[in-house]
Amino acid sequence: MDNVRATAHRILLQMEWRPAHPDRLLRTALERHRDMSDRDRALLTELVYGVLRWRRRLDWHLEVLVGRKKVDPPVRTLLRLGLYQILFLTKVPAHAAVNETVELAKTAHPKHIVGFVNGVLRQAVRRGNDWPFPDPASQPVLSLAVETSHPDWFAEYALKRWGYEEARRILEANNRLAGITVRVNTRRIAPDQVRTWFEQQGVAVEPSPVLSAALRLSSLRMDMSRLEPFQNGWIQVQDEASQLVSLALAPEPGERVLDLCAGFGGKTTHLAALMEDRGEITAVDEAAWKLEALQDNARRQGWTCIRTHVADALTLDPDRLGLFDRVLVDAPCTGFGVLRRHPDIKWRRSIKAPFRASRTQSALLRQAARFVRRGGILVYATCTIFQEENRGVVEGFLRDESQWGTEPVIGVLPQSCRDMADGSYLQSWPHRHGTDGFFIARLRRVEGNE
Repeated sequence: MDNVRATAHRILLQMEWRPAHPDRLLRTALERHRDMSDRDRALLTELVYGVLRWRRRLDWHLEVLVGRKKVDPPVRTLLRLGLYQILFLTKVPAHAAVNETVELAKTAHPKHIVGFVNGVLRQAVRRGNDWPFPDPASQPVLSLAVETSHPDWFAEYALKRWGYEEARRILEANNRLAGITVRVNTRRIAPDQVRTWFEQQGVAVEPSPVLSAALRLSSLRMDMSRLEPFQNGWIQVQDEASQLVSLALAPEPGERVLDLCAGFGGKTTHLAALMEDRGEITAVDEAAWKLEALQDNARRQGWTCIRTHVADALTLDPDRLGLFDRVLVDAPCTGFGVLRRHPDIKWRRSIKAPFRASRTQSALLRQAARFVRRGGILVYATCTIFQEENRGVVEGFLRDESQWGTEPVIGVLPQSCRDMADGSYLQSWPHRHGTDGFFIARLRRVEGNE
């Protein structure tokens, strides 16, 4: 039996039963199969992420083939895996995809199920490109959802907000593979030197069109954490849009800065770089293991000004931590701006998710405001594209808090970001800018706390 496809099926089925991050499951699987070749590792990753990315489309193909016949999750997962190879992977012969999937079915299913899997996949092969796709004119929501493989509720939202053509461009961009972007630690090395290092390893690399200290890599099949630039603290994997968040806060050396939802610290370490490691950064997260990873990350890059604090951000007391010159709220969100990197998010959210997220985000923004001194800066950011989580949260806050005002985000960013301006705010888009989809607002306290 093919170990690659068996492992892919196991990961996909595991995600079918309960929410899990595919990158973590893949990392665990690859650790378990250390003897797996680079080619097989790449195929395993392609199968898992490909099925997740195109799940809605694959299920539509399956419905065409079997009608409304009930298919149990283990069998449906098998068929998705086989259909993905037949319909999307040109380097995998169709007969091989059928045979390997049938062999995989034999390991866990009775003969009638094996025969069913075999029959369905052979039907798909016989059809070739002859599929009755929904008509965009008469069925625009279904057409957009199937063709771009997104939940129907999101396709409907996108159509109402942006219209068919723009919605299609946005959703199609979510299915394009995102390359790897790294932020160069310019305190240790110049971007050109890092670029030369990768070129010498045969890796395609180019300067970011957005930020001078960022590089875009493609076709990287190596474990980044094992590479010299990473181990030496020369680089941090971080999309340009994520880097813009720290640049929007624009901290100065010697200031007190609070990162209220720090996570693994990609933005926290960027803040330390902008502050030249002078001053004080307090990084807060309720997950101690994330802050441990943050500390490791800071040590790798050589930053000493970061202090961590394990706590629920909503329960923090300003009397204990004091006031800060600048506060960052990188709020937990639905994540619909990073679907090209995390396609599983599409299937873990519902139509009510943006509203539910906005309630927590509003509470976090109000809580963060309590920590900002008079004249200080507060930056609110998300990696999503829903108005309810972005402009809606900020403008709701401003209606209630008269001592706060907005400042144009673009005013503190490079000229290359001008077309990301959305009024006073910033909104980046994968289909327009080749970056993740981020929203950023920059606020200043004009009176209140000392």
